[in-house]
Amino acid sequence: MDKVIMAENLSLAYSNSETIINKINFSVDSGSFVFITGASGSGKSTLLKSLYGALKPKNGSLIVGGVSLDGISKTKLNFLRRHIGIVFQDYKLVKEWTIEKNIQLPLLINGYDKSVIDNQVDSLLKHVRLMHQAGKYPLELSGGEQQRVAMARALAHNPILILADEPTGNLDDYSSKLIWNLLESANQQLTTTIIVVTHSIPDTLMVDYKHYHIEYGKINEVH
Repeated sequence: MDKVIMAENLSLAYSNSETIINKINFSVDSGSFVFITGASGSGKSTLLKSLYGALKPKNGSLIVGGVSLDGISKTKLNFLRRHIGIVFQDYKLVKEWTIEKNIQLPLLINGYDKSVIDNQVDSLLKHVRLMHQAGKYPLELSGGEQQRVAMARALAHNPILILADEPTGNLDDYSSKLIWNLLESANQQLTTTIIVVTHSIPDTLMVDYKHYHIEYGKINEVH
């Protein structure tokens, strides 16, 4: 099975500060569903940032989607990100844009035709049950609704990999269930690789998954 992510002796740190992730080795198979857990401050989000190039390796090797992130050029990083969907805990929606336009963003970046964009956005709005909110702006929506928009945006361009940082951390039960269903469907129906950083794994998930736990800068698989 192909590896979407390969890390060898990977160490991560912010500028010259203390090493947060220390010489870890792990890999992620294409089409797998992976949870990364750990206490607050353990380095979960730091590791996730490195997977989309927001933090470069201090030492060691990190390959995502066949691309080495050690010393990666801006052009190559932008190319890689076109194949990744990211769901942030604080949504990171463009406040000046409507919900519809926010979901269009990755499709516009990837140069899709207008008819394809319109069809894909309509389909996603139905999936996240926000068709009636398409013309509204992010701050007119609840937190749960904003995260559902962020989820739709992450899925819009059919990425090979979705990275989600505490995607349901502050959400109501309805929105949380919808987010997990969308992640599960993307994994099962589109064979999208899913990596979720979270404090707790939902017990209702109907999908086989791998579980890694970070502690004291090290990562271990939980069986």
